[in-house]
Amino acid sequence: MVNTISLMSLLSPWVALEDERLKSVQVCELELDSRKVKKGTTFVAVIGHAVDGRSFIAKAIENGANAVIAEACTQHPHASFEFHKEVPVIYIRELNQSLSELAGRLYQCNSQFIAVTGTNGKTTITQLIAQWINLLGQSAAVMGTTGNGFLSDLQPAANTTGSAVDIQKTLSTLSQQGAEYTALEVSSHGLVQGRVKALDFSAGVFTNLSRDHLDYHGTMEEYAQAKLSLFEQHQCRHAIINADDEIGAQWLQGTTEAVAVSLRTPQTHDKALWAEQVVYSDSGIAVSLDGYWGKGELNVPLIGAFNASNVMLALATLLALGFDKEALLFCADKLQPVIGRMELFQTPGKAKLVVDYAHTPDALEKALSALRVHCDGKLWVICGCGGDRDTGKRPMMAAIAEQLADRVIISDDNPRSEDPTLIVKDMLKGMQKPESAIVEHDRFNAVRLAVESAGERDIILLAGKGHEDYQVLRDKTVHYSDRESSMIVLGITE
Repeated sequence: MVNTISLMSLLSPWVALEDERLKSVQVCELELDSRKVKKGTTFVAVIGHAVDGRSFIAKAIENGANAVIAEACTQHPHASFEFHKEVPVIYIRELNQSLSELAGRLYQCNSQFIAVTGTNGKTTITQLIAQWINLLGQSAAVMGTTGNGFLSDLQPAANTTGSAVDIQKTLSTLSQQGAEYTALEVSSHGLVQGRVKALDFSAGVFTNLSRDHLDYHGTMEEYAQAKLSLFEQHQCRHAIINADDEIGAQWLQGTTEAVAVSLRTPQTHDKALWAEQVVYSDSGIAVSLDGYWGKGELNVPLIGAFNASNVMLALATLLALGFDKEALLFCADKLQPVIGRMELFQTPGKAKLVVDYAHTPDALEKALSALRVHCDGKLWVICGCGGDRDTGKRPMMAAIAEQLADRVIISDDNPRSEDPTLIVKDMLKGMQKPESAIVEHDRFNAVRLAVESAGERDIILLAGKGHEDYQVLRDKTVHYSDRESSMIVLGITE
């Protein structure tokens, strides 16, 4: 089903267009990229971080655009319009901040939306929520790092949180395909840039806050404020907040309406969920829980304390939305680990390999700490840091690896335009004994070296790439997957 709206109606919240020539213009698709414009598409020309879309108006019209909505400026003030080859170009001020509402007026959607924000855990929580809803007989989709769509058919996504237009377009498509709920990973970039500004979230979840994206936000305070905006500046009916996180605990002090979730301590909030006991084993996590919805026993086949937190946050979210507690607990043991998130690969006689997306100091610390509980032998870690990103976390990552693992291999992780040797040099500065680290830039060789050197009781953490199947180098992007490397080296066939 294609949604259609007249151009005049679409823009009515911002401008009143009276010209007779505009009355017949119908909008059925919006596009920010002039290269994707085809006959009948309406091109939206915004000023991006690197490119001014107005420079491509002529190209969009050449490709078949039936109209152009562009950012206003001194030369073309708000509400003015002109015609290029009989195609109308209408100028709107602060168009970037209006994109979410603009797209939402065209792309209608009947689903409920759940937003998950925080440094770590977004992918796992959104997918656990979707899995749980599906297990209970309803239909749920996800949007985020590992792709958009239903869990059985995820389509690749360029960013954790897409453009405001792409988000509304995808949500509408998923709704038409039967999604009753869509759980979205909402990045700090997406919040600051207004990409989800007009969405009405049934629930919003805050996972945790640790060092990341300071190359964009500048300070941890600004980064935290970006996350907080989900609850203060966006429509969000239920707030679910991790009380074990320092920032989350601070936010909870300022509200009585949020749902407080903790693995450690009973909460005094009117609505809260906490763990009275958590038991970790080779088969997973067992939680005895209590709170606003009463007591219960939760058993899930996942690894680590942070996954216990992820599951509790997902459970609290669904409880807040009105799902039955007993039904949720009954099917919890059918929940599955997320691809590339503490994903275990093993074969008899060789060390276990665990692939995880941990690419921040906090995530690496949590992953190694989680595996230490399960490790009877030596704990290995293979990690690196991305190029063209926050350099300050590089020595921190290596320091954590040295502190928590028995053996450290430093390898490449998307060096991009930087010299990989310089990235490794930055990392080694954080180690007390840098000479003890093994440096192997080729990541596949690093995996093979670790398996050949490790004992069968050892565990090797491949940290940083998770679900990714590429390596970004200076001049090209090549195929590479930690998951595939693990299976090849261990001799596992799917």
